[in-house]
Amino acid sequence: MKLQEIAKLAGVSPATVSRVFSHHPNIRSDLREHVFAIAKAHGYHPRLSTKQRNIVIILPGDEIYPIRNCLEMVMMALTLVLPKRGFRIEILPQDNIERLDSIQFCGAVAIGADPEDFKNWSERFSAPLVLVDREAPPNLPNVYSVRSDEAQGMDLAIGHLFERGCRKIGCIIYGGSGSANAMIRRNAVVNALKARKLPVSEALVQIGVDENYVEIIGKILKLNIDALFCPGGNAGIITAYALSLFNKRVPQDVSVIASEHKLFSRFATPPQTCITQDHLGLAGLVADIIEAFPDQSPMPQRSMLPYSLIVRDSVRIPED
Repeated sequence: MKLQEIAKLAGVSPATVSRVFSHHPNIRSDLREHVFAIAKAHGYHPRLSTKQRNIVIILPGDEIYPIRNCLEMVMMALTLVLPKRGFRIEILPQDNIERLDSIQFCGAVAIGADPEDFKNWSERFSAPLVLVDREAPPNLPNVYSVRSDEAQGMDLAIGHLFERGCRKIGCIIYGGSGSANAMIRRNAVVNALKARKLPVSEALVQIGVDENYVEIIGKILKLNIDALFCPGGNAGIITAYALSLFNKRVPQDVSVIASEHKLFSRFATPPQTCITQDHLGLAGLVADIIEAFPDQSPMPQRSMLPYSLIVRDSVRIPED
């Protein structure tokens, strides 16, 4: 369908439709809504200008765990990096994503979103979409992903525990069973344990969320572990609480590594050793992709950054 056909259906001139789609300030709000409603009803998606320096950040519409912690830290990094690059930010909940049809933007960022929700992106928009903490489907034009190297991060944690003398490591991964990142992390933990010839079983490496997290930790402790690795979400907070309930001292009875929660981990008792994502690096890659699109050298569709390890006091130091 062409712009002229939309104009005929809306009962206005093609010039008026063009001004509506370009957000001309002299267009009445009721007329703008009328034209957009006609366009939407007939599957017409205007190619909005990408010359604007607006970036839309798409957030989950509901409280979705365990990505909330990741979402908060990525958002903090994006709000630091993007304005310094001259971008303006607009926040949009994913359950209101249809509003993108009437927003001027040069790029969009979706944090922790299901890639399937954006499989028609390139048909609707000429601007790039960057998925953070999720994998971009292959060969999907204008859709990119930036994420952390989960396999490297899990191996980093298991390796540190092994180097400190831990020989029976339990792991509880924060997330829903079958969810993408949780399964990637579980497989990576299993591989890291096997590579060091450490015990591996379904009882030792489990996935859990708030409702059963403390119960699972209790079951893992009964296996006489000497270390507990708890990646994902706000796991460090819940793990500290669970270990206190079971009268386990950290690190004397059990060494602990968690995922970094900037508002908690360093203030735990004792301060928690953590793996952490490079949130500022992820935000920088987002800006690089959007700035490079479409005229500069093409960016890779998928970019991955390593985790780093923050060594604190929750992992024991082997005795000489």
